[in-house]
Amino acid sequence: MKRIRLLLAIFCVGSHTSAQFLKTSGQRIVDDNGKEIQLRGLGLGGWMLQEGYMLKTADFAGTQHSIKQKIAEVAGKKGMEDFYKAYLKNGITKKDIDSLAKWGFNSVRLPMHYNLYTLSIEDEPVKGQNTWLEEGFRMTDDLMV
Repeated sequence: MKRIRLLLAIFCVGSHTSAQFLKTSGQRIVDDNGKEIQLRGLGLGGWMLQEGYMLKTADFAGTQHSIKQKIAEVAGKKGMEDFYKAYLKNGITKKDIDSLAKWGFNSVRLPMHYNLYTLSIEDEPVKGQNTWLEEGFRMTDDLMV
């Protein structure tokens, strides 16, 4: 039987831990020392990536883009931008991650929307060249450090 190795980057929670690289050993997930790890995690969906089925807006705004459009219709473009700035800053914080660790969780799933990390293909100044944005990387670092 062909052995398949899967490398997982898991954000471990807690002030005493940092990101670890895990891999599979047979059907087990192990750390670099071969110690088996049982993941107890929580998904942070709805924070960096809003989806209608999670926010119960699917009937009128299913995608993040359409959710933002609906907010802009009510609050204007500037109001929508101000709302999202506050939402992303306060939706999940390091304090939340520390609480998860105290409650026994050792990992989080962080759904990431590309527009926090890079420009869309249509907006790249040089076609085919990634344009990295600091916002998503800073948010991720601030959450886990």
